[in-house]
Amino acid sequence: MARPAIVLDLDGSTGVPEGALHLALQDWQPRLRFGCGRQVLDAFERHLDAVLPPEYGTVLMGSGDFHHLSLPLVKRLTARRQRPLRLVVIDNHPDNMRYLFGVHCGSWVRRVAMLPQVSHVHVVGITSSDIGRGHAWENYLRPLLAGKLSYWSIGVDTSWSRLLGLQHAFRQYDNAALLTEAFCKMLAAHPEDTYLSIDKDAFSPEVVRTNWDQGQLREAQVMQMIDALNGQLIASDITGDVSEYHHPSAWKRWLSAGDEQTLAIDPATLQEWQAQQQAMNRRLVARLHGAMENSRV
Repeated sequence: MARPAIVLDLDGSTGVPEGALHLALQDWQPRLRFGCGRQVLDAFERHLDAVLPPEYGTVLMGSGDFHHLSLPLVKRLTARRQRPLRLVVIDNHPDNMRYLFGVHCGSWVRRVAMLPQVSHVHVVGITSSDIGRGHAWENYLRPLLAGKLSYWSIGVDTSWSRLLGLQHAFRQYDNAALLTEAFCKMLAAHPEDTYLSIDKDAFSPEVVRTNWDQGQLREAQVMQMIDALNGQLIASDITGDVSEYHHPSAWKRWLSAGDEQTLAIDPATLQEWQAQQQAMNRRLVARLHGAMENSRV
């Protein structure tokens, strides 16, 4: 029997794909959205332990503001496994940026990369200047230096990495087609049990719209990467949906504004974007579950 998709309904944005298990979690939104302290994230992880079934398929988490929730999901999975696990993150941002106040949607990759059960993290599809020279100091260097994290980017000048001996961790391409081809070849040459996390801000805005700056990937290219993981894909999650929100916390409003995030969207536009996103979610879930059917658990 196929494992059901899970909707962690924190912001009402994802829709509910057919057969999915819907978990109403909007009471958690103010505490979790954008970022939270470790105690809050640990409490949420315990809540997941209580409400998630033993086996499940793709997890939909809503806005990319919740991408740090991939961390407890990966931790839960690795705790039950004996074999190493590779993590692939399709994202327009590295999510490996310095954050001193716990964990947020742009800092969680550092923590997951350093889990001993995680063999390597590949962040694929980055066009953000977060990995450029001007923001180099903001990147956590430990997972890059340890050989546990690689950036796959398009059109970003990452020449600074050579000055620190980090060129092995940076794979730069001129366009999305070349990146997709190279990444799929790597997956074929190095098969490994894999967790795939998709943030839809990696898509071109011509594909779907999010409230973060977006990348260049086309739908067919992401589907090609999923297909390349057929037989390797153990688990997956999806973020990057769009929702309007006003942070009760002035601190989070300030941080969000600093990242040039758009949270105020007129109702008609929001409805149109969410309809596109929900249709994309259904297609992604179907493709992901197809790739997972042939994988070892």
